[in-house]
Amino acid sequence: MITLLKYNAGNILSVQNALNRLGYDSVVTHDKKVLEKAEKVIIPGVGEASSAMEYLKAHELDVLIPKLQQPVLGICLGLQLLCRSSEEGNALCLGVFDSEVVRFPSTEMIPHMGWNNCTELAGTLTKNIPETADFYYVHSFYATRSKHTKSICHYGIPFSATLEKDNFFATQFHPEKSASVGTILLKNFLEL
Repeated sequence: MITLLKYNAGNILSVQNALNRLGYDSVVTHDKKVLEKAEKVIIPGVGEASSAMEYLKAHELDVLIPKLQQPVLGICLGLQLLCRSSEEGNALCLGVFDSEVVRFPSTEMIPHMGWNNCTELAGTLTKNIPETADFYYVHSFYATRSKHTKSICHYGIPFSATLEKDNFFATQFHPEKSASVGTILLKNFLEL
């Protein structure tokens, strides 16, 4: 069963609908035992980092998530929570990826919202996706580039569009809202 992490962030229904279109059933929970036994875990998200981390800590998920052995996909805020820390509320995050999450400079239109492409595509998530493909973004904070960065997006400055480390995968964009290329990416994850 595909398990979507419940942590009072938005966008869970959009991800569930995308999974349904691909023929996958899913359950939404913060129950540690269900998460440990899940086939795959998705951390969707639209929200704020520090309050999301408070929820995870209150349910002891901050300890559990980095130890999960099955494939885990973080989407948008989910990607940011898998990083070391976030300037959004000065949150100490889960530390899976060696990136910091920082706010876009005030010289850019914030939030970064709409369609934008990725470059330097590498890794598992973007297999069979062309460099010219556009994905849908909505965010005011971004993950800095690190050794775990597998693709880059440019919005005034380059930032991590996808991250991968062992069984952990993440996208700053929303694959569930990114039409056919988002479907390919979700399939790449679901077929691991």
